[in-house]
Amino acid sequence: MSFRLKAPFALLTSLAILLGTVLAVPAMANPNYPSAAEVAAAKRNVVDKQKMIQRIENLIADLEDEVEGLNREASIKAEIFNVAQEEFEIIERKVKVLEKQAKAALAEADQAAQQLGQIASQMLRNGSGGTSLNLFLNSGEADDLLYQLGAQEKLAEQTELIYQKSLERQRLAKALTDELATAQAELEAKAEVAKKAFDEAQAAANAVDAKVSANKRQNRIFYNQLASLKDTAADLERQRAEGLAWERRQAAGTSVPEAPELYKVGPPNQDKVDRVIAFARAQLGKPYVLGGRGPNVWDCSGLTLKAYEAAGIYIGTHSVSNQFITAMDKRQLVPVRNVEAGDLIFWSTSNNHLNRGYGDKYHIGIYIGGGLILDAPNPSKPVRIIPMNQRLGEMVPYAARPSA
Repeated sequence: MSFRLKAPFALLTSLAILLGTVLAVPAMANPNYPSAAEVAAAKRNVVDKQKMIQRIENLIADLEDEVEGLNREASIKAEIFNVAQEEFEIIERKVKVLEKQAKAALAEADQAAQQLGQIASQMLRNGSGGTSLNLFLNSGEADDLLYQLGAQEKLAEQTELIYQKSLERQRLAKALTDELATAQAELEAKAEVAKKAFDEAQAAANAVDAKVSANKRQNRIFYNQLASLKDTAADLERQRAEGLAWERRQAAGTSVPEAPELYKVGPPNQDKVDRVIAFARAQLGKPYVLGGRGPNVWDCSGLTLKAYEAAGIYIGTHSVSNQFITAMDKRQLVPVRNVEAGDLIFWSTSNNHLNRGYGDKYHIGIYIGGGLILDAPNPSKPVRIIPMNQRLGEMVPYAARPSA
């Protein structure tokens, strides 16, 4: 069994190949995009020019929406992979324990069998009566028949004891080897599931990177077209487009989701929260990579896991779903409207927020105070800090407070 996809090297290699291919091949012209001739023609008429500007700005917004959709899909598939990887590792640890136990049990069974063989051999050499076995007979009392008979009885008891012990060890060894065989078969199955999940998550991450690269090339054309239409600079149009995108995200977010208080949760431990946030801030700008647990690459749950680990707090495994369930089991959930610095924020595809299922909760970030979230978002962006109200969509109405 060699499935170990925790490290992101395979992904990085694939991304390098993919991006090299994307950059080497010129993009085909999209018939829905305005041509240079159309832009030049639109400049000659005020109404046509305004329509063309609006058209191009809408196309830029559409490209951004397409990336966000791919990012969401990549995040969901990354969580599915992390869950599958965790299940694989659990069975892998079980197999290693069983291998050790089975090896020890087989060694003990062999030892007991050797003892039986030695006794049988001794009895054959000395006759079926066994009255002269050196192990039990004292040569100085060889004429004492009662002593010899007592020694024979003791020998019989000793032999029976060793025999039963041998059988017991053989049964234990067989039970452990059978359990090991079952666990190895389960491990093989888990490896296949995890490998499939990894391939799908990697494909989704690749799709994001390819789309981001294509968008950058296309947006450069759009920015130049806008600059030509408005008699401005392309970089100014880029900044304006980014500002419009920010405004769209603001408008898309309604409000922080509401939920009732489940139970009383204490205040955060400020010293531990400071350590969590300090660790997380030190990762800003580092790239997102599927399965990343640091120190130089991260995914969302890998970052939260290690940030809290730096403060000596266990928040669950390398899985968004597991980290939420762990907080739920520890009674650490608070309504997200009451979030405080250090709390964990979750996103989910399901409205059944308190379920114990795996896979629907697909993203996690750290609230650092001041209305800001620090997260490792997706393959298109590095570790960053963003306003909380930029990611209200699909936000779970409960945050986790592991430091309480």
